[in-house]
Amino acid sequence: MAAVITHKEKNPMKPVVLFFLLFQSVIAWAEPVTLNLEDVDITILIKMVADVTHKNFVVDERVKGKVTVISKHPMQEDELYQVFLSILSVHHFAAISSGQVIKIVPDAEARMTSQGDAASDDIETRVIAVDHIDVAQLVPILRPLLPPQSHIAAFSQSNMLVISDRRGNIQRVLDLIARIDTTGQKGIDIMGLKHASASEVVRLLKQLAQQDPTNKTPGDVSLVADERTNSVLISGDKTARLRYQTLVSHLDTPLKSAGNTVVVYLRYAQAEELVPILQGISNSNLGKSGFIAVDDKTPKSDNNLATNIQADSNTNSLIITASPSVLRDLDNVIKKLDIRRAQVLVEAVIAEVEFNTAKEFGVQWVADGSGDGTGPVGLINFGSPGSGILDLANSVVNNVIPTAGGVNGATVGAGRFNHSRFNFAVLLRALSSDSGTNVLSTPSLVTLDNQEAKIVVGRNVPFITGQYSNTGAATGAANPFQTIQRQDVGLTLKVKPQINEGNTIKLDIEQEVSSLADNDLSASDIITNTRSIKTVVMVEDGNMVVLGGLLNEDLSDSTQKVPALGDIPVLGGLFRYQKAKKTKRNLMVFLHPVILRNSETENKISHDKYQYMQTQQKQQRDKGVPLTDAAEVPVLPDLTDFLTVLPGDDRPL
Repeated sequence: MAAVITHKEKNPMKPVVLFFLLFQSVIAWAEPVTLNLEDVDITILIKMVADVTHKNFVVDERVKGKVTVISKHPMQEDELYQVFLSILSVHHFAAISSGQVIKIVPDAEARMTSQGDAASDDIETRVIAVDHIDVAQLVPILRPLLPPQSHIAAFSQSNMLVISDRRGNIQRVLDLIARIDTTGQKGIDIMGLKHASASEVVRLLKQLAQQDPTNKTPGDVSLVADERTNSVLISGDKTARLRYQTLVSHLDTPLKSAGNTVVVYLRYAQAEELVPILQGISNSNLGKSGFIAVDDKTPKSDNNLATNIQADSNTNSLIITASPSVLRDLDNVIKKLDIRRAQVLVEAVIAEVEFNTAKEFGVQWVADGSGDGTGPVGLINFGSPGSGILDLANSVVNNVIPTAGGVNGATVGAGRFNHSRFNFAVLLRALSSDSGTNVLSTPSLVTLDNQEAKIVVGRNVPFITGQYSNTGAATGAANPFQTIQRQDVGLTLKVKPQINEGNTIKLDIEQEVSSLADNDLSASDIITNTRSIKTVVMVEDGNMVVLGGLLNEDLSDSTQKVPALGDIPVLGGLFRYQKAKKTKRNLMVFLHPVILRNSETENKISHDKYQYMQTQQKQQRDKGVPLTDAAEVPVLPDLTDFLTVLPGDDRPL
């Protein structure tokens, strides 16, 4: 006899009591059950199924709602449980076995909850090693499959996953990783080319892949060109490798004509400088790899074609006519030579400090007793030309202003000048001078690697090299002339840097500092002071080196005196003239080279120099210039205004 459970809920309390009374009789009979339910709370259905099937259910608090079941056939215990699972599925719930307990949870939670024994609900933290796949790619795949409260992280250094969750969920993740973490069918194929250039073929295939937006499958391949063997290396899945092998085979076909003419536009190198190099390579490889000399008259074929190389200076390009194999070899050489050369900023510091100290002291006499024709006449004249007592006396007698050299320092004269029989005069001269010179020059210049550069800062001074005059000739008109030669006097720096492997710079340096010396009456023309250095040094990038220097100290002492009288103690000073001069000079030259390998470094250094000069000019303007309005002081424009305005840029011109 089958029990029939029929219920239609109208009064909430009375139907529940009747349902349980009838349900107890069904359990007691243990007979098949026919369910006919309408708008029954799902928790009541779960309790009924638990009593019939003797299963333990744990119900999530989110499991709520009314169920309706219409059945015309009786069901055994197993069939009743399957119908129960179907009812849960219709209402978006799921039953998950966990040992002796069945958890009733929403469907969204079911995909994050594992099935297993009771221990599968234990919280566990596990480190999972992944062999073939990057763990960073696994985290986005596994994260949606785990509950929000779980933790998953990738440790890329050792390619491991760290997961903290229930044991059953971790086991489920392990099963998924085991299926995903496989080697697949990836491999490497090497295709040697006979006609095409490997680097050119790889460039074309990569460009094709970039233009195809659908080419984003995991089967993408990696293409690498081996220029030494002219081969293409293809790495990836088998299907993708076969597709690229077909493309490479179609591209590696011979040209229809025996020869080929190409135009190669150079970016950095000079076309005229490359032609001799390439022709030398062609001549040295005569009979190898299809190279034939330019003037060879042999018939042309694919591997027996005269190589002709010309340069067009207007476009800085090379026009090459050769066989395909020769073109390929020459193209590889051109690519290695036509590269951007680094630049070198050379900053020099030339510091010179000079101190001069001079002292002069002396007494000069003149006596004239020729008034009556019987007195003596005598003269004691010391000092440099123009500074003696005789020179000064002539200037006074002739009413002429003495020369500047004759009145330096303190010059005091006394005597008797109008006596009829005897006149005398005495001249006391004393001079002490101190002079100092502090010269600091910081020339800097930028040049290409292995390219000589020169900077000159100074004046162009004329020097007399010859003269002629025939004014003393008895006949003929006077036609005097002078010949001069101009030379640069100032600072000259010539440097040729060579960047070696790494950051070491070889510098071939010629440095000279020249200046005009003080005028010396004993010299026939202008005197120049010259200090020069010519050397070759090795410097690390960014370091500083001292090229050389001069540390000297000169002391000169001269005494002029009257014999015997000048040696008398104390009184001998009236018959002596003493002069002492001391010169101390310090000169040092420092060099600081910096390699400019890219445009960012060049811009930074240039901008810093520009802003430094602009700041100096602004400070001079703010300080003020006498007799000049502040608006008239020239100042460099702002850097943003000085640079070229790009299209679409709203900066002011």
